[in-house]
Amino acid sequence: MSEQLVRTEFDGGIYTVTLNRPAKRNAVSDRLLVALDEAISATPEGTRVIVLTGEGQHFCAGLDLAEHQHREPFGVMQHSQSWHRIFHRIQHGGIPVIAALHGAVIGGGLELAAATHIRVAEPSTIYQLPEGRHGIFVGGGASVRVAKLIGPGRMCEMMLTGRILDADEGQRLGLSHYRVEAGAASAKARELAQRVAENAPMANWAMCSAIARIDNMASDDGLFVESLTAALTQTSPEVAERIGEFLKRKGQGPRT
Repeated sequence: MSEQLVRTEFDGGIYTVTLNRPAKRNAVSDRLLVALDEAISATPEGTRVIVLTGEGQHFCAGLDLAEHQHREPFGVMQHSQSWHRIFHRIQHGGIPVIAALHGAVIGGGLELAAATHIRVAEPSTIYQLPEGRHGIFVGGGASVRVAKLIGPGRMCEMMLTGRILDADEGQRLGLSHYRVEAGAASAKARELAQRVAENAPMANWAMCSAIARIDNMASDDGLFVESLTAALTQTSPEVAERIGEFLKRKGQGPRT
């Protein structure tokens, strides 16, 4: 029976995806990457939120160097772009993704975490970009996503020195949104998932689809896309119903 490199569970509109290679600190092999891609592609209908975590003591220790193989430049580029496609689907798939972080969040593991929308970190969490120490360069999107989170100068320094950031430093720099006690990341991620799942699906889709793209646009273009996105979300029947219920709770009738 083949090893199940990624486990999935669907319950109450929350789809949990667990990297399941604990003996290797959930390091990313080509097979694990394919399994993650298949798990994300198979997101069940009715999923409101995805929770992403890692089995064992670590979230993800990045590229499995034991399986590193020599490739020609074109092959390296194609391999890098396969990571880009999968992480793009996570970030821009229209469903909020919450990462429960613990232990190693290193290299490709940090690139994976940076593609999620909400990140919860335990005290054991450490962040590192050790590519420079190995004589290679990031290839899973860190130069865009991680640099946006912490700034290109800080990312360059992390790569040049290979230094490790602990959970508190990562929190200050924006690598996590929540810092929780040991063993509490998954529970917190699920609590947040339940809260996010209460939002209108179209609103969640808009927030996950539009904000990062607007960040890449010129200001005028971004404002135009903001208006288009507002027009799509605010005119849905569900919005009228939700606002009506809110006004009723506040003791205000809808405006006539």
